Amino acid sequence: MYNASADGIAVVGLSCKLPGADSLDKYWQLLINGRSAVNQPNATSAGGRYVFPKTAGYLNGIDGFDADFFGIRPAEAATIDPRQLLMLELCWEAIEDAGISPDALKRRSVGVFVGASRDEFGESIRVGDSDAYAAAGTHRAMIANRVSRFFDFTGPSMVLDSAQSSSLIAVHLACESIRRGESSVAIAGGVSLMVTGSNVQMMDNLGVISRQGECRAFDANADGFVPGEGGGIVLLKPLAQALRDGDRIYSVILGGAINQDGASTDFMAPSVAAQEELFLSALRRANVGSDQVRYVELHGTGTVAGDLAEAAALVSVFGKRRGSDGSWLQVGSVKTNIGHLDAAAGIAGFIKVALGLLHETIPPSLNYATPNGSISAIDSGVAVLRQGLDLSADDGRAVAGVSSFGMGGTNCHIVVAAHSARANNSDTSQAFGLVQESATTHGLVWVLSGRSGEGLLAQGRRLQEWLLTRPELDPVDVGWSLISTR
Repeated sequence: MYNASADGIAVVGLSCKLPGADSLDKYWQLLINGRSAVNQPNATSAGGRYVFPKTAGYLNGIDGFDADFFGIRPAEAATIDPRQLLMLELCWEAIEDAGISPDALKRRSVGVFVGASRDEFGESIRVGDSDAYAAAGTHRAMIANRVSRFFDFTGPSMVLDSAQSSSLIAVHLACESIRRGESSVAIAGGVSLMVTGSNVQMMDNLGVISRQGECRAFDANADGFVPGEGGGIVLLKPLAQALRDGDRIYSVILGGAINQDGASTDFMAPSVAAQEELFLSALRRANVGSDQVRYVELHGTGTVAGDLAEAAALVSVFGKRRGSDGSWLQVGSVKTNIGHLDAAAGIAGFIKVALGLLHETIPPSLNYATPNGSISAIDSGVAVLRQGLDLSADDGRAVAGVSSFGMGGTNCHIVVAAHSARANNSDTSQAFGLVQESATTHGLVWVLSGRSGEGLLAQGRRLQEWLLTRPELDPVDVGWSLISTR
């Protein structure tokens, strides 16, 4: 069993907007039901954008940002990179999900670490058409800086670009900032949108886009990935602080590592040796043995070179040591569900694992039938997860890894574990008891809020949609949540 050290980092809040899932709950349902969100959108669902290729994982309506809520005038919103606007929404929702009032974080050293890459929106604006807002609206650094400014955070605020590994590296660096005492709380994740399709066109020219329209990670018939878009955020705290605050803890980050391929045969060819060292370094920092890891969320692009290198490294590090029960390491890739989200790919995989550890089930990987050469050998010790992986017998101590690799050779692997303790905050419990007493004596009021009439109606519609799928909920529980966390 792992030993969560004193500097473990707790994941206490999550949010995401991903293909086929504009909320955390919809993302989990997509994954646990083994569905794919890769599709061929119509012009309305794609927000009227030029899209290439037709088969991809698209978000619905990226132009539906509530500018009034964030105090942004319509004229300014029109010239802001939609990644900035999406990031504002994701951060607000992650803070809400953690049960924290945004005002409680004002003027605190909250760090903001965002992974983002190509600037398609900025590239689409001609200098002669720009206005006074365009400089801040199209600058990549503002994806993080606008968040810090809106919420009045005073911790580090930065955008990181290591290509496809950007968002997972953002999570790793956020953890390091907390461990150094530089950030008391950290928000980390990434965002990627296909505004013009220019980046996908270049990837297609490289020959890495699937002609089959499916990402078949580790399958012998894999021919590349399907592009996707979206974003995700995690809210992080020191584990000891999260326990004192009585937070719900999705999982605990035990450690991680970053490295570089260095000089290799080809600039964009992955290095097996570098990936092996990355896994070993992350395990050492997490104080975890390779035989304790039950599951690894792969980078898993479905490209021939990428899958073979990653499989070889996994077999070398994890395949030699079976689990205590003789089980093989299970692996999978969320790219088979939603496509490859470029700079936001790592955070999509991380959130999948965090949810899986909380629910004690890792969802299956899709589009896998015939193993590729590196894991087809007898007794390789590594198997692609075709059915859900039940972790309930792990006594709340299941350990998993998350990988993300950049095409330029910058790699990241994070080791994360389930947290079995369910802390109980006495102040919260006492306050909830008062709500129960009031509901019994005086009736129950559900509080809805918004910064405009339209926003209030939208909040009501979201609540209605959410409740229709949960008829078993206690109205008092719902009322308490609305009062305490909106």
